[in-house]
Amino acid sequence: MNSVTVYTTTRCPYCVMLKNFLTQQNIPYNEVNVEENPEIMHQLVRTTGQMGVPQSQVNGKWVVGFDPNGIMTALN
Repeated sequence: MNSVTVYTTTRCPYCVMLKNFLTQQNIPYNEVNVEENPEIMHQLVRTTGQMGVPQSQVNGKWVVGFDPNGIMTALN
């Protein structure tokens, strides 16, 4: 069973593109809006060193940005 969590903000076009991609591929995911929880954003920055979103945790691997190939690689 794959585990996909996508960290997003409310007005992020790449977040929408990423969620649409996952939906089109029938890949279930959890979404965490970091605008609603700044502490999670701080944890992300500490973990990945990246400020931007989307960031996805796929089966324990981090994929930063809108990177369909990176997500598919992490799933396989």
